[in-house]
Amino acid sequence: MSSEQMAIEARGASRVLAALSSERRAALLRRVADALLDRQEEILVANAEDVAEGDAAVAAGTLSAALAKRLKLTPAKLEVLADGLRTLADGEEPIGRVLRRTELAPGLLLAQETSPLGVLLVIFESRPDALVQIAGLALRSGNGLLLKGGKEAVRSNAALHAVITEALQPDVPAAVIGLATSRAEVADLLALDGVIDLVIPRGSSDLVRYVQQHAKIPVLGHAEGICHVYVDAAADPDKARAIVLDSKTDYPAACNAMETLLLHRDLAEGLGPALLDALREARVTLYGGPRAVAAFGLAPAVDLHHEYGDLACAVEIVDDVDAAIAHVHRYGSAHTDAIVTDDAATAERFLDRVDSACVFHDASTRFADGYRFGLGAEVGISTGRIHARGPVGVEGLLTTRWKLRGEGDTVAPVGAGERKFTHERLD
Repeated sequence: MSSEQMAIEARGASRVLAALSSERRAALLRRVADALLDRQEEILVANAEDVAEGDAAVAAGTLSAALAKRLKLTPAKLEVLADGLRTLADGEEPIGRVLRRTELAPGLLLAQETSPLGVLLVIFESRPDALVQIAGLALRSGNGLLLKGGKEAVRSNAALHAVITEALQPDVPAAVIGLATSRAEVADLLALDGVIDLVIPRGSSDLVRYVQQHAKIPVLGHAEGICHVYVDAAADPDKARAIVLDSKTDYPAACNAMETLLLHRDLAEGLGPALLDALREARVTLYGGPRAVAAFGLAPAVDLHHEYGDLACAVEIVDDVDAAIAHVHRYGSAHTDAIVTDDAATAERFLDRVDSACVFHDASTRFADGYRFGLGAEVGISTGRIHARGPVGVEGLLTTRWKLRGEGDTVAPVGAGERKFTHERLD
């Protein structure tokens, strides 16, 4: 089947999906959740083959360790994925929600309602769990979906795709979720602006840039996750240690992991060195900006605008919260940035002025995640300022339609002055 035909079939199937009642679409998600757990053995067998091949590729130097870390599925991870699907099923119905109702004139009523975008193309690397999250969001929002995963997870993706699409039948055609298997299909898919409505790349900055440069379709996503944690002079030492370590070491390959630690100048002695020692004990390699190099004797960072994606990060000293904000704006990627401080006014200044998709006070950057935000799952994280921003859940996969209900109304009487608009908001 050609890429275009796959997209056309996904659009047709998406209309079947969107026409289902909220209860039936929720039931589909619960059915998929049950199927993931019922068939976890075959999923894990396929995943084990991908993991073994990934480990060999890392040893051969043809796959990064960061990508390989994202490959592994476990029974616990499948439980979390199933729980996310059930959370989506239990959530508010996204389709057909009335955003506004207006009486244009007596007897002429206009409503703006939420509706699916149409067909989504999601290109992702390594993480097979992303396939489940994305599929769940598409099902809940009534969208057709085309998926292209990385070759390193080809068996896992195929197994998950089969489990999900089989669980949808006979209510919805399996074509509602298409799986592209060859890299050659990507260029064809990116050119289908008449059939695909939105493309979402999830992966390395190279992947995102490739998609942004070659797509004829609108792109939602982020190229880099250069996240900062600023430890203020008024920070609680225990909070600072816990948040810094969690932000960097919980999952260093994630896009919401800390890549730069900013320290208030008053912390150059005491808490600052203690935090660096704690990071070193966690096997984190440290690089410094100019002031941190001078203060702590660190190896200089080649670039403070750098995503390590591993157990490594940059450190720099700043004068105050305003300098920290300026540093974030100069070197960050508008993804997720956090402040650690017991000074409420300083915290609010940081929260109000940092122009990032996610801004946190006294919390790890690792909370920037659709599941942790209570969205059930995320299709990705957007750092753009148009459409959705931050973790993109169901709401980010919707657009709106206008529905006008009249009683044989025509425009001519208004133009002739025989009838007037009232434009009365009804809710």
